[in-house]
Amino acid sequence: MTTDDPQARYYAGIKMIRYDLVKEFVLAFLAVSVLVVGLAGVFSSPDDPAVTIQTWATKEPVDFVTTAASELAGTSGTAGYGPPYTNTPDVAQAVGPIAPQAWAGVGAPIDTAQDFVLRPLGFAAVGNPTLTAALQTYGAAGPDQQQTWLTNYSTALADATIANDEVSVASGEYGPVPDLMAGLLGLARTGALDGLLLSSGNLFQTDFTRPLLFMGDGEYLSNLAADQHLTGDQWGMMNETGNYPGQTWLWLFSFWYQIPPFNTAPNTDLLVIMLMIGLTALLALVPFIPLLRDIPRWIPVHRIIWRRYYRGR
Repeated sequence: MTTDDPQARYYAGIKMIRYDLVKEFVLAFLAVSVLVVGLAGVFSSPDDPAVTIQTWATKEPVDFVTTAASELAGTSGTAGYGPPYTNTPDVAQAVGPIAPQAWAGVGAPIDTAQDFVLRPLGFAAVGNPTLTAALQTYGAAGPDQQQTWLTNYSTALADATIANDEVSVASGEYGPVPDLMAGLLGLARTGALDGLLLSSGNLFQTDFTRPLLFMGDGEYLSNLAADQHLTGDQWGMMNETGNYPGQTWLWLFSFWYQIPPFNTAPNTDLLVIMLMIGLTALLALVPFIPLLRDIPRWIPVHRIIWRRYYRGR
C-alpha cells in the first residue's frame, strides 16, 4: 500500500496488527465442533416419539374420557381460557389499562364441545346406529338436562375402571353420555381424532392448536413433561428433531416464571412479556444510556481479548 493510497492516508497513525479472520474462524469452528460432538455423546437428550391423542387414549383412557367430558360440559381450561379462543368475560390478563389479549379479541375461536367432541363424533356416527342415536338424544335434550348428565358422569369417572378395554363407571343417570364417550375413545384410539382436529381445509395441515389444547386440558401431557423434567419448577431442556433450535431460546422467558412476583401473579404472562420487551429495548439503547454505556471503559474486558492490539499503548 503506497502513501498515495487514500486508504493509507486515512488510517495513517493508527496502530494496527495483522489478523487472519479465516484462520480464526476455522480453528473456532473445529474446536466448537469437537466440543459439541463430545458433549452430545455424553449428555444427549432422548429422541422420544411425538405425543398424539392416539397414544393418550391408548395409555390413559380414563384421563382421556374425563377430559373429553369436561370439553363437552364446557368446564375445561380451554373452554374458559378467554381470547384468542373464547369470549369468556373478565379472564384476559391486563396490567392497568394495558390488555393486549382483550384488544386482539377472539382470533382463533374454539367451541370445545363442538370442535373436540360432537363434530368428530358426527363423522364417526356414519354407519353406526348406536352413536347416531346417542348424538340425536343428546342434541334433543335441553342444556340443563345435558349438564345433569355430564355432571353425574364426570363425578362417576373419579372411580372409573377399565373393563374389556373400555372405561366403565357405576350405574347412574348419564343419558347418552357414556355412548358418546365410548365412541370418541374408539375414534381417538384409531388415530382418526388426531386427523380430524388437524383438519383446517388448507392444503398443508400444520395447525396443531386444537389437538394441543385438547391434550393440555388433561393430565397425561403434563405428567409426561414432569417425567422429562420440563415443568417450570424442574428446569429441563428438550430438542425438537428437525426443528432447530427447539425450545432452548425460551429459557430466558421461563426463568421469570420461577421468581417473585411473577410466580404468584394472576397476569404473569403479560408481566413477563412486558419485562422482556423492556429488557430488549434497554439492550438496544445501551449506546445512548449514560453510565451504562461507560461500563466497558470501567471494566475493560475488551482489552484482555485484544491485548495484542493494546500492548504498549
